[in-house]
Amino acid sequence: MSNVRTINQIIRAHATSDGDGVKIQRVAGFNNAQFSPFLMVDELKSDQRSDYVGGFPPHPHRGIETLTYMMKGHFQHKDHMGNVGELRSGGAQWMAAGRGVIHSEMPIMEEGDLHGFQIWINQPARDKMKPAQYFDFQPEMITEHTSEQSGLLRVLAGSIIADGQVLHGPLDKTGVELSVTDWRANQGQHTRIELPDQFNVMIYAYQGEILLGDKRVKQGELALLTKGEQLALEALKPTGALIFSGQPIDEPVVHYGPFVMNSMQEIEQAIHDYNSGVFETY
Repeated sequence: MSNVRTINQIIRAHATSDGDGVKIQRVAGFNNAQFSPFLMVDELKSDQRSDYVGGFPPHPHRGIETLTYMMKGHFQHKDHMGNVGELRSGGAQWMAAGRGVIHSEMPIMEEGDLHGFQIWINQPARDKMKPAQYFDFQPEMITEHTSEQSGLLRVLAGSIIADGQVLHGPLDKTGVELSVTDWRANQGQHTRIELPDQFNVMIYAYQGEILLGDKRVKQGELALLTKGEQLALEALKPTGALIFSGQPIDEPVVHYGPFVMNSMQEIEQAIHDYNSGVFETY
């Protein structure tokens, strides 16, 4: 096994919509073991008000965590537990749905550019029926590391080792150990990151083009990587990418709309609980 990770598979994001017509570029990996513990990556990017103004009106979740990262824009989170959070440029929010949550994410911005991500993370079976949790963190809370060689690293969740330094992000509440990092680099800049060998690692290029080994990851592509202790990336042009790493969850995944459980029986129970108003009692 090589010590440096290489590309195993590349998946192209596809256009779709969610919420009240919000346009999205999506990569889903519900049934791909190499994705675990992540389930889906949605990129929201538009300068057209009509593409995002409808937002995401109240809707339920069970059995997942969501990490929403706002690079540019301004949304507001509200949920049935009484949490209200501002999601503004450079900040992020995390929610563990557990046994059930009803929330909305609506734009405060009336015009201008929107660019953000919502990442779905699976919850292990032991956490799927725990009480929901919510945590938001503004731009100044996110750990940043800059160097002339490697560009900018913003660690949102978990920890990585880069340039010989351990970088800890503000989010450490996830059900399994993982990290999410935003890497921004100019042409020719390169970085080497150490991550646990047993973790799955994947990279989504939201701008530019990355050289990884002898293969390239282009804008709008997600690369699933082989095992290895190190990740070596080079920017072939001005580049932005999200780097995901995490402990795989070796459990069945059954997905239906906003619910992700371990069996169809559990999905049917989630639908029944939501329709009968049980979620609102949590």
